[in-house]
Amino acid sequence: MKFIDEKKTEFGVEPIVAELKLGEVAIAPSTYYAARSRPPSARTISDAATTEQIKVVHQANMSVYGARKVWAEMHRTAHPVARCTVERLMRTAHLRGVRRAPVRVPRTTVPGTGPDPRADLVERSFTATAPNKLWVADITSMALT
Repeated sequence: MKFIDEKKTEFGVEPIVAELKLGEVAIAPSTYYAARSRPPSARTISDAATTEQIKVVHQANMSVYGARKVWAEMHRTAHPVARCTVERLMRTAHLRGVRRAPVRVPRTTVPGTGPDPRADLVERSFTATAPNKLWVADITSMALT
């Protein structure tokens, strides 16, 4: 809808919708006009109010709370909402909590710095001139049993 709103003064709604149908986006002009005249849904209104409450809670806690803690804080302040809703609205509002640093895993393999010791015997030419003249295998596809 936003795309059509931006381009409708230049091209018109019907030509834009016709082009979108060619790109496998099935939308009728009447659908566009119905969506424009329709009042916002109850969920949209509720989401807007809940998002504002989430932003208040998130900023009040120095923007470090993630969805789980924001959800718990909202329940403590008598604004019950589902945790999945808090997660969805935080994702939409681009809010996230601070993550802890991952646990360091010891590095056990260090790659060598010298030249590659494996010789290229076929000189990167993998087509054989005759049967049984060139055999090429990849060890990643061989099963070790």
